[in-house]
This record gives sequence, C-alpha cells and structure tokens, in this order.
Amino acid sequence: MTEMTETTPGWLAPEELESARARMPILYIDAVPVRVDETGVVTRVGLLLRIGADGAVSRALVSGRVLHHERVRDALMRHLEKDLGSTALPRVPASPQPFTIAEYFPTQGVTPYHDPRQHAVSLAYVVPVAGDCRPRQDALDLVWFTPEEAASPLVQQEMLGGQGVLLKQALAHVGCLF
Repeated sequence: MTEMTETTPGWLAPEELESARARMPILYIDAVPVRVDETGVVTRVGLLLRIGADGAVSRALVSGRVLHHERVRDALMRHLEKDLGSTALPRVPASPQPFTIAEYFPTQGVTPYHDPRQHAVSLAYVVPVAGDCRPRQDALDLVWFTPEEAASPLVQQEMLGGQGVLLKQALAHVGCLF
C-alpha cells in the first residue's frame, strides 16, 4: 500500500496520478485573478511568478486539478487560496461560467495549449480579487500588470504552455483587448 501524507479525499498517489494521466483527460481550472474598479472594469491582472521543474522562471495563471467529488467552485476557491493566500478574497460569481475551455495536449501543435504530462481539459475563469494577495506554495511572487502590459509580447513570452494565449482570450472576454 502506498503511504500518503495527504488525507483529503480525492488525492491520488503519485503513481496513480501518472497512470490516470496516461489514460484519460484530467479536469483542471485556470483562473485569471483581476482587480476591478467600482464599475467592474478590469484595471489590473495578477500573474504568478513560478520556477518550473527545469529551473526556468515563468509567469503563470492560477491553475490546478479538480478533485474527485469536488465542485468546480470549490476547486476555484481552493486553488486561488493556495496560490494567492487566504486573504485574497476572490469573488466567484453565483453561477460560475468559464469564459472558455482550454484543451492541453502532451503533443505540441494540436491546440495552442501544451502540457507534456497529460491531456487536460481546463475550464477558464476571470476572477476578481478584492483582498491582500500573498503568493504561497510554489509561487514566488504575484505581480499586478495593467491589461495592456499583460498582453504585451514581453509578458506573453514569459508564459508557458499556451497560458499567454489563454490570458489574451481572458482580456478580450472582459473587453480589455480589441
């Protein structure tokens, strides 16, 4: 039997996750944290700074798996809290509808999204946050960009796996790119 320190139902042991990833698509969420003004217009976009397994530094969206028997809303809240801290105060809408669905493939070029580990289907959201964000877990920092800065080629080239494309789709969805 595999020893696991995590006691939350829905987690798979590393070898079980690897086996599942090799056989079926895995459900994920991607979240673009934003600051909005009093009229709901996006004024800032938060991007995480991460170090990958290969040591490369990149910008990233909040992202993670949806666990077995977990509501999408709960997965969004869990990953936002995990990456942004417990005082981020995300405002997930009463009826969360993704702005798009991103399909990540282990084979590059099938879609703009690439994940060498697996075929993943991700529900993508723009989530306003009102509180104090303090990156946690494997996030080194959170930097707030204007929508124009976030869409710039400089920031886009720092994003891996097609997340830059997803960010631009999010910005277009909220009316920040034309």
